[in-house]
Amino acid sequence: MKIKIALIIGMGILLICSVFFASKYFSAKKEIIGLKQELSKNKDSGSGKVLTFGQLFIEDVLEAEGEVDFETRLKLENAVRDLNDEELLNQWKLFIASQDEAGAQKEVRNLLKMLINKVGAEK
Repeated sequence: MKIKIALIIGMGILLICSVFFASKYFSAKKEIIGLKQELSKNKDSGSGKVLTFGQLFIEDVLEAEGEVDFETRLKLENAVRDLNDEELLNQWKLFIASQDEAGAQKEVRNLLKMLINKVGAEK
């Protein structure tokens, strides 16, 4: 009789544990799906595009050895226009129109500050 009661109690504990872990599993799965959707939205959002442009700018302009070729400039121009942000586009144009190295450096700093502010404002 004691063995039977012990088995019933043991099976009850196992059943409770199974239900508990199943509920944890499904809640974690639901949270992961939500996080994936949020990540997808952020990639397509303005801040995701700004980060992508910033990364392109750093890799293709700041890390470039020598002069930036026409295709790269065109790619960056299209990326900045794709942001649909007049302020960034105007700053890009100021950078492009720079006549000397000191002016270009000043406009690069302004552009990078603006990019950082745009990303920070959307978070």
